[in-house]
Amino acid sequence: MGSVIKKAVIPCAGLGTRFLPATKAQPKEMLPVFDRPAIQYIIEEALASDIEDIVLVTGRGKQAIENHFDKSFELEHYLKERKQFQLLNNVERIAELADIYYVRQKQPLGLGHAISCAKSYLQHEPFAVFLADDLIYSKTPAIKQLIDVYSKYNCSVLAVQEVPKDKISHYGVIKPVKVSGNVFKVEDIVEKPAPENAPSNLGVVGRYILVPEIFDILEKVQKGKGGEIQLTDAIKLLLKTKPVYAVKFSGKRYDTGDKLGYMKASIEYALRDKEIGSKLKGYLKTL
Repeated sequence: MGSVIKKAVIPCAGLGTRFLPATKAQPKEMLPVFDRPAIQYIIEEALASDIEDIVLVTGRGKQAIENHFDKSFELEHYLKERKQFQLLNNVERIAELADIYYVRQKQPLGLGHAISCAKSYLQHEPFAVFLADDLIYSKTPAIKQLIDVYSKYNCSVLAVQEVPKDKISHYGVIKPVKVSGNVFKVEDIVEKPAPENAPSNLGVVGRYILVPEIFDILEKVQKGKGGEIQLTDAIKLLLKTKPVYAVKFSGKRYDTGDKLGYMKASIEYALRDKEIGSKLKGYLKTL
């Protein structure tokens, strides 16, 4: 049976200032994590979960993302001429990964605003949201774990993980009521609380299933922290009329928006590679 969630939105309009000067002319989402751009892992996770249509919300200077997922006739011809068929296959596969659509976020007004930019593509059905900074390595794709919960309850679902107290103020944090195993009903959600005010240690990370009603709420929600339209604030309003669930997903999450998290992801994905993993491990032991 196919997925009940067929569409996804991936906000990619951020300026990547934490990675300057690397991101001066290169989108942060295109920085390689081992052997492919970070954004490609996200799209591969969507496809592995039977999502068919993907909307990337981009901004100025993000053309490299569109080029990466487009056909490259010159490169393909060059590889064909030189009989480099394995590389050719890898390049052709990227262009055939998914049906990808692009929409511009003209001002950096936050995650809630970025999602609302994709309304015309998504408004009549539930959809997935991926944050491009969050890579999740797992046996079952993280978004698929959320889709399975959506299939049971037919309402919005958030990915959560336990967060150390000193990092809790960087997250939207839920007030949970345990339903079963790793599934919780969300009683409340607070954006970036001080540790002493946090309703739990479960922080929301970059995977969501949202119902289309979220768009009407995003139109009404006031600018929140940082003068941005916060998705957390919209979810808080949604809770007044619709139930929301959360899943403590199984898998390892990497925050590639952080320099240390990015380096950890690159090293650990490389260590899992059949070709160079053992050689890299040997090298790291010599350091």
